Amino acid sequence: MTIFARSDTSILGRWWWTVDRWTLTAVCALIAFGIIMALAASPSVAERVGFDYFYFARRQLIYLPIALAFMLGASLLSPAGVLRAATLFLAIFTLLVIATFLFGTEIKGARRWITLGPLSAQPSEFLKPAFAVFAAWLFAAARNGSLTHGNLISMAAYGFLVALLLMQPDVGMAVLISAVWACQFFLAGLPLYWAALLGVLGIGGLIVAYLILPHVASRIDRFLDPSSGDSYQVDRSLEAFLNGGWFGRGPGEGTVKEVLPDAHSDFVFAVAGEEFGLFVCLVIVCLFAFVVLRGFAKALQETDLFVLLATSGLIVQFGLQALINMGSTLRLMPTKGMTLPFVSYGGSSLIAMGLCIGFLLALTRRRIGAETVQ
Repeated sequence: MTIFARSDTSILGRWWWTVDRWTLTAVCALIAFGIIMALAASPSVAERVGFDYFYFARRQLIYLPIALAFMLGASLLSPAGVLRAATLFLAIFTLLVIATFLFGTEIKGARRWITLGPLSAQPSEFLKPAFAVFAAWLFAAARNGSLTHGNLISMAAYGFLVALLLMQPDVGMAVLISAVWACQFFLAGLPLYWAALLGVLGIGGLIVAYLILPHVASRIDRFLDPSSGDSYQVDRSLEAFLNGGWFGRGPGEGTVKEVLPDAHSDFVFAVAGEEFGLFVCLVIVCLFAFVVLRGFAKALQETDLFVLLATSGLIVQFGLQALINMGSTLRLMPTKGMTLPFVSYGGSSLIAMGLCIGFLLALTRRRIGAETVQ
C-alpha cells in the first residue's frame, strides 16, 4: 500500500511519484539519528553551561519542523523555481552577512551571528546552497551562450562572498564554498590554464591564511604537532572512540561527553562512537556516502547543464561538510567548527541543510519533457 495512488494528480501526489525516495529515505534516517544524538549528547552540555537538562534537545526539536518544511517546500519546485528561490536567498542572506558586521554578536572572536531576543542565526549557512545553485546557472549560461560573461560574473560573486566570510572570519566556510565553486567550474569545462591558476591561488590563499590568521595557524600547528598547543577536544574525541569499541557502551552511558565542550555540535560523532560504537558510525558514514553517490548517479543522467552543475555542487557541499566534521573528529585533518549535517546541534545549520537537500530533491526529480533553465 502506497501513500499516494499513481493516478493522484495533486501536487503532493506528483511529488511522491517523481521524487528520489531512496535519497529521501537516507536523509530521514540521518534526521532520526540526529534526534537520538540530540537527546544523548546535549543534556550534559546544557547542565555544564547552566541550562536545564533538555535545553539544547528541545531547541533542536523546534528547529527540525522548520528544516523539514524548507526541505519539502524546496523539493516541490521546478528547476527554474529552484534558481529563483536560490537567487532570492542569496540576495537576502548576503545582506544579512553584511549586517553582522554592524549588528552581529561576537562569539569566540568571530562575528557571524545575528541575535533577535532568544534566537540567533548564522546567515552565512544559507549562502552555501544558494550560491551553489546561482553559480551553476552562471556557468551553464556562459557555456550555452545565453550570458556572455557568466564565468567572470561568477568569479566576481565568488570573490565578494569569500571576502565577506574571511572578514568575519570564517575560513572553514570560505574553504567549503571555494571547493564547491571550483568543482562546478571544473565540470563546466574549465580550461587547463584556469585550473592551474586556481590551484595556485587556492594554495596561496591557505598559506596567507596561515600567516595572518592566528587561529588558523594554531589549528594547523596543533594538527601537525599535538604537543604544540591545546588539543583537549580532539584527545577526548579519540578517547571516546576507544571507549566505545565496535558496539558502544550503550545509549546514555558515555562519559567523555561530560567533559567535551562541543559534544552536542562539532564533536557529536565522537559521542556516537562511544555510546553506539564503530559499527553504528560506519552505518552513518554509509548513509552519507549513499546520498553523495546517489546524487552523482542522478547528475550523470542529466542533459541540462544547469541541473548537472547545481546537483553536483549541492552534493559536494553535503558530502564535504560531513567529511570535514568526521575527519577533524578523528584527527585526520585540522579541527574546524563545522557541523555534521542533520546530526549536530545547530538551528541555522539544520535549516540550511534542509534547504540544500530540498533543492537537491527538486533537481533530481523525474521530469517529463524538456524542462530547461535559460
